[in-house]
Amino acid sequence: MSTKNTDNVLLIFTRNPELGKVKTRLAKGVGQENALTIYKELLQHTHDVVIKNDCAKRVGYSVKIREHDMWEASLFEKFQQEGADLGQRMEQAFSNAFSDNYKKVIIVGSDLYDLRTHHLEQAFDALTTNDVVIGPAKDGGYYLLGMRVLITDVFKNKKWGGDTVLENTLKDLSSYTVYKLEELNDIDFAEDLKPYPEFSKYIN
Repeated sequence: MSTKNTDNVLLIFTRNPELGKVKTRLAKGVGQENALTIYKELLQHTHDVVIKNDCAKRVGYSVKIREHDMWEASLFEKFQQEGADLGQRMEQAFSNAFSDNYKKVIIVGSDLYDLRTHHLEQAFDALTTNDVVIGPAKDGGYYLLGMRVLITDVFKNKKWGGDTVLENTLKDLSSYTVYKLEELNDIDFAEDLKPYPEFSKYIN
């Protein structure tokens, strides 16, 4: 059960931080060990941002639920992602949240260094008067998606990780009211680290 008595739930999708299995595109530019270190820092950043939001929180693990990690069991409900691709996994997580009677459901990834608490607060507020809220990423995807009702089309027929995800998602949402957050930078490649002095040591 959630530790918050609220209508809002935040879903955080995370990959298990294992060498050679996270940020594979980033690893091509900085090496696997550095990519793992960076991902752990991104996870910690995400944790520190979301912990400040007054909502229920669920962490979805890509491979295996970990009981003793940075996601405190007293604050985060843990679950295993289910599905053959990212779309199916997100759809299942949203469906489960709505089945548990949450009214506003938002999902974020765990590799966005620009994410701040106010983005999440703004997203939940937007769902008061909009069907959907979305946070565009500079790579053509999105870093946040929120809904008041389950809209399954957005999870189907997408090239996940490609640069058309946002465009095609917005097409699926043409008959709904959609609120767009500010565009943020997703960290997928070595060049994505350039804006951040704290990551400059990893760039050759």
